[in-house]
Amino acid sequence: MYEDKTIKQCIESTKTNLEKGLSDSEAKIRLERNGKNILKEKKKKGLLSAFLSQLNDPMIYILLVAIIISLFLKEVNDAIIIAIVVLLNAVIGTIQESKAEKALEALKQLSSPTSLVKRDGKIKEIKSEELVVGDILIIEAGRTVGADVRLVETINLKVEEASLTGESTSVEKDAALTFTRNTPLGDKINMAYMSTNAVYGRGEGIVVGTGMNTEVGKIADMINLENESLTPLQKRLADLGKLLGILTIVLCALLFIVALIQKRDPIEMFRVAISLAVAAIPEGLPAVVTIVLALGVQRMVRVNTIVRRLPSVETLGAVSVVCSDKTGTLTQNKMNVTKIYYSGNLLSTLEANIKNCDIMVEGLVLCNDAIVEKDNVVGDPTEVALIELGRNFKLFKDDLNKKYPRIGEIPFDSERKMMSTIHQYKGHKRVFTKGALDSVLKRCKYMVVNDKVEPLSIKRKEDIIKKAEEMGKEALRVLSIAYKDSDKLTEEDLIFAGLAGMIDPPRSEAKDAVATFKEAGVTTVMITGDHQDTALAIARELGIANSETQCMNGIELEKISQEELNERVNNITVFARVSPEHKVKIVKAFKANGRIVAMTGDGVNDAPSLKTADIGIAMGISGTDVAKGASDMVLSDDNFASIEKAIEEGRGIYANIKKSVLFLLSSNFAEVIAMLVAILLKFPLPLIAVHILWINLITDSLPALALGSDPKEDDIMKSKPRDPEESLFSHGGLRLTIFYGVLIAVLTLVAFLSIPIAEIARQSGIDEVNYRSILMTLEDADILMKAQTFAFTTLAVSELFHAIGMRNIRKSVLEFKFLDNKLMLIAFAVGVLLQVMVTEIPIMNTFFSTTRLGIFDWSFILGLSLMVLLAHEVIALSFYIRGKRRKKSKVN
Repeated sequence: MYEDKTIKQCIESTKTNLEKGLSDSEAKIRLERNGKNILKEKKKKGLLSAFLSQLNDPMIYILLVAIIISLFLKEVNDAIIIAIVVLLNAVIGTIQESKAEKALEALKQLSSPTSLVKRDGKIKEIKSEELVVGDILIIEAGRTVGADVRLVETINLKVEEASLTGESTSVEKDAALTFTRNTPLGDKINMAYMSTNAVYGRGEGIVVGTGMNTEVGKIADMINLENESLTPLQKRLADLGKLLGILTIVLCALLFIVALIQKRDPIEMFRVAISLAVAAIPEGLPAVVTIVLALGVQRMVRVNTIVRRLPSVETLGAVSVVCSDKTGTLTQNKMNVTKIYYSGNLLSTLEANIKNCDIMVEGLVLCNDAIVEKDNVVGDPTEVALIELGRNFKLFKDDLNKKYPRIGEIPFDSERKMMSTIHQYKGHKRVFTKGALDSVLKRCKYMVVNDKVEPLSIKRKEDIIKKAEEMGKEALRVLSIAYKDSDKLTEEDLIFAGLAGMIDPPRSEAKDAVATFKEAGVTTVMITGDHQDTALAIARELGIANSETQCMNGIELEKISQEELNERVNNITVFARVSPEHKVKIVKAFKANGRIVAMTGDGVNDAPSLKTADIGIAMGISGTDVAKGASDMVLSDDNFASIEKAIEEGRGIYANIKKSVLFLLSSNFAEVIAMLVAILLKFPLPLIAVHILWINLITDSLPALALGSDPKEDDIMKSKPRDPEESLFSHGGLRLTIFYGVLIAVLTLVAFLSIPIAEIARQSGIDEVNYRSILMTLEDADILMKAQTFAFTTLAVSELFHAIGMRNIRKSVLEFKFLDNKLMLIAFAVGVLLQVMVTEIPIMNTFFSTTRLGIFDWSFILGLSLMVLLAHEVIALSFYIRGKRRKKSKVN
């Protein structure tokens, strides 16, 4: 942007005055011309738009066509029932997504509300949104930078840019330097960027970019250009909707051919075709899937996850790659001292606590500009880490400042790479010097050894340098501390006290989550703006990578094409020194290999890749609003381990949806087979349209919802992720659907034909039962109604028993823990009760064209329906026998 211009060139190009700044009138003109310094958000869906988007589904289109045809045929009751289902589906989806947006609004935190500027020669505090190009921005420690600025003056200024670049350590700024335009963002130290935080020193700069013309704005623009893609389940359900649509057309065409061959009334056959179409379409499926996903969202809340897009819930179950930002996601986003070199020994902080290292730790706490505000420490992350180290040694900064007050200092600067302070100390004065080892060590003549001061020999110097290099190999940032007792504040003849090695440490729970992901066949990939050695050290500790061959840096990424990266990406688990564009490139490479990618992050720099990924997961507490807006779900506790729980829930939800879909389709398959067989044999229809709608929407939907709330299997995270292209009918699902469809169709037809057969046997004897006599008997309206009632009730009750077995086809019903899914018990009881009401209440008899049933009738129907459970037990037994054989063959 302006990193390649001198200060003079920046003043000329922005037409500003370095001493006085802009005038208020000029600033007002520029604000009106260029607009406010705010990021444009993608237009949010209104309630109506969100509602209509829920109707954009092939299955819903079929139902809308069914409503129109029902109204055309004056079947108003059918049309009303289907319309209620469509509306219910859309309302549930809209409410859930609206709740997620409200939860996100509650998480939003105000960032950079005001800025200090020079205007008309005076320093003023204004709203950051009123900043314009040419403003002279005053930057102080603790303030958020309100716009992109070309720095013109820096006094020990350090800026924390983790939210933009992903680098955990603060960046020291230098206004005097200029750079070429292709310099990486994190290395442009003559610039300060919107949304970053000043942690030390002060500076001034000319505002050169506002709103969407900032680095953050470019990222926000990338997000807005990215289109949302369909989840695997949406694709599978869309395919199923198309398949059912084609099947419906084929069935209708087949019926008209049958009508012509059998010389039936075409209008009557059209009505029959509509009934068959109704049978082929699982009207309750969209609502069931939506409600199951909504129930899953509620379970997600219990594992601290807010879901913004309802279909994203099941996509988690197919995730095979979790791409995670390092800083603040896999790590704690705060520096911690993990190793100390004292008195010739390299120690962990725990070991050092046992030793008497007070001389060293006192110096690190006193020679420190971090500010303690109650329980909060504000300042440069490295200095904050040293204050925390002091707390571990029960050496508190406020107490030490009172006990040994500072009376002078030499501030840190980039040339000396150190700072010094002088304190009143136990009746005399003591100087502490802290900084880079090479700067401090050459000023030392002595060293603390076993609490005594001894000469610093060449051998001891070599040992100190060697230990510092060891810490460096572990990606620790090393600071040294020295002191001397003197009345003068000078930095010569110092006593070397020790080294402190620090790093932004991994979250303790992240390591366990990475291990669980490995077992579940999910690859964890670290993507960071930090240096490669730091990233690899953290990756090794977490179990993400073992060697440098698994790493790639931003320079290499820049050189290779997308196609080359696509070929190499599966062998890389650490990407270091990357830009936001690189992150998107990496995610696209994994997706090109057929992987389902979840991207986690909290910074502005993560937002484009969050949007590009199949699942974007933002941090709720530390996450920026830009990141949350780009995500599909938000972790309300910022815990990487919550992703593991979310993926586990996603797998369970998909498994339950699959059970529900197969259950519903087996019912539809049974209806279609029963109807087709009856039509081909010239029998009256065993089921009328209202019967089918009742079963599809009410009787089947309740147990389908119960299947959707089934507890997940204990070993669900021990299997590999499912293939995103996997059909809902995979792993024997199609065979299962056809088998149960045929079985229930046979039971339905047996129930239907049992009435005319019983009537013929009663009047003329069993010998008179034949095809012609059955056809003639069914011409009696009362007998036909009772036969249809039998078929209708048998189908309904068979489906209720089928739902129980579908909980787990590999286990006997006797092994089920029924109290684990109380909803299934309720669904079964309510289903039976509703069916009793349909057959026994006069007004319902009229509406559904049913007759009342006696105890013998119900006993017969229950006996037939129980055949479904018997079939389930046979299937479960076959799985048991096969399992025994596999175990036996492994032993042999």
